[in-house]
Amino acid sequence: MIAMDSLTKNSPARDTLEYVPVPAFEDNYIWLVSDSRDAVVVDPGDAAPVEAYLAKRGWRLTAILLTHHHHDHVGGVKALLDSRTAEGGIPVYGPAGERIEHLTERVSGGDTVRIGHPAMTLSVIDVPGHTAGHIAYFQDSGPHGAPHLFCGDTLFASGCGRLFEGTPQQMLSSLDALAALPENTQVHCAHEYTLSNIRFARACEPDNAALLRWSDDAQALRAAGKPTLPTTIAHEKAVNPFLRADVPAIQATLSSQFGTPVSDRLEAFRMMRGWKDKFR
Repeated sequence: MIAMDSLTKNSPARDTLEYVPVPAFEDNYIWLVSDSRDAVVVDPGDAAPVEAYLAKRGWRLTAILLTHHHHDHVGGVKALLDSRTAEGGIPVYGPAGERIEHLTERVSGGDTVRIGHPAMTLSVIDVPGHTAGHIAYFQDSGPHGAPHLFCGDTLFASGCGRLFEGTPQQMLSSLDALAALPENTQVHCAHEYTLSNIRFARACEPDNAALLRWSDDAQALRAAGKPTLPTTIAHEKAVNPFLRADVPAIQATLSSQFGTPVSDRLEAFRMMRGWKDKFR
């Protein structure tokens, strides 16, 4: 039971979490999760928009979650910590297999992250490919409704991350692990790449009716200044070509594009990822 004096007037109960994409740089989203008083931040590449949003809502930052080492995901950590030294510091969770400054808790696949305020329990999933030690955080369903996934730059709406340090096999295995999560999982990607990803997805699978509907919906959202996220695992399995590498229509497109037969889904994934890297 929650004591009444622990709630602010007209605020949601503290077992109800709010998930907010805070825009940063040109196309990043820094995710904040809050119970209306305390908040966790995921991949704060820039401290300024995080601080501004926390101040606007009156939220207290209690933990930082990092998925990988790229600067647009970790660049704001030091400033966030420096402004809170008087509070005794806050925990910073991140991948055990990557060199990232300021980590206090190094985690890897199979570990569990437990945060007291806001009350969150997250399972860590290893998802190498974009970087060698990339991880994702999965929050199972419960009092918060649907499950939630914070996947950094591994899975995007209608796309996936570039392979800077990993192999096609690693990335495909990572995407398979995420695709196996409950279909109603809310997927909190770290970039607003959706419209460009949809253009490529339509080149791969032009007759996908769900993708055509999604193209219209996503364009309407962006025209209204709204994010296209979160997406869901079920939605991505219907429209994301990188989760559909075994679909005959996509393999036929790739065979025509490259002038060679597609031997298996790994080859299809490799061909798609290479094509997407140069796609305009």
